[in-house]
Amino acid sequence: MSQGDKLRAFHEYRQRMNALILQKGNLQIKRFFSLDAQAYRDGALPAKTKELMGLVASMVLRCDDCITYHLDQCIKHGATDEELFEAFTVALVVGGSIVIPHLRRAVETLEALRAEAEAR
Repeated sequence: MSQGDKLRAFHEYRQRMNALILQKGNLQIKRFFSLDAQAYRDGALPAKTKELMGLVASMVLRCDDCITYHLDQCIKHGATDEELFEAFTVALVVGGSIVIPHLRRAVETLEALRAEAEAR
């Protein structure tokens, strides 16, 4: 499966499962999803900065789904490769060498997201 196909599958799965989860009507889960969405909106910090922070946290916590999501959001908010690689550096300093495999996958995902954007 190509990286582009993986990205499409990731987006489709995330959208489908979030809809299913929210459809169940659990108030606490709905509130958490809402809080998560609100936390990344522009405020004292711009949304792009918050997404870069989310990317760093995701890399340190080693969550590839979260890394993919925040990379996508960073790009949508106009993050440059230079900004992303500085965020990757912070993640490496905080998380140590165990972050390196996630850095590899993040760069692979970044390349696919950039290619996808160019194709549009």
